[in-house]
Amino acid sequence: MKRVILSAGLVIMVFGIAILAQTQTESAEKELMKLESAWGDAIVKRDAASIDLIRNRFMADECIMMFDGSVFTKTQYFEYVDTIKEEILSFVINEWDVHVYGDAAVVMARGTMKMRLAGKETTNQWRFTDTWIKRAGRWQCVAGHNSTITQK
Repeated sequence: MKRVILSAGLVIMVFGIAILAQTQTESAEKELMKLESAWGDAIVKRDAASIDLIRNRFMADECIMMFDGSVFTKTQYFEYVDTIKEEILSFVINEWDVHVYGDAAVVMARGTMKMRLAGKETTNQWRFTDTWIKRAGRWQCVAGHNSTITQK
């Protein structure tokens, strides 16, 4: 009888740990999706506070970003952001695929940005993959790769 009770207790404990791990993973996935969305919102707003949020909170100092074959350090990324001439009207992320591996995560999704330059509106779409590391209790992006989806 003791063996059955101990076995049942072990099953309940393992099941409880699995549920806790799943809940923590789902929570991390939601947090990362919120961070990615806030990053997109900051690019739309392009005010100093929003850009500082990305620079100081979301991106690790060693972060490397790649756009269609070009490589940007964190400093170069912000130099690029500062030179965007278009008015960014909206930024939408969908087709999320988030994988959490403890204190590391990979976020893949599709982004759509609507912009206006000299009265003409355009829409750009791309797929991106961002790699995040959790440090001192917060997520930071350490690498990103974006590939433009060509319009047919």
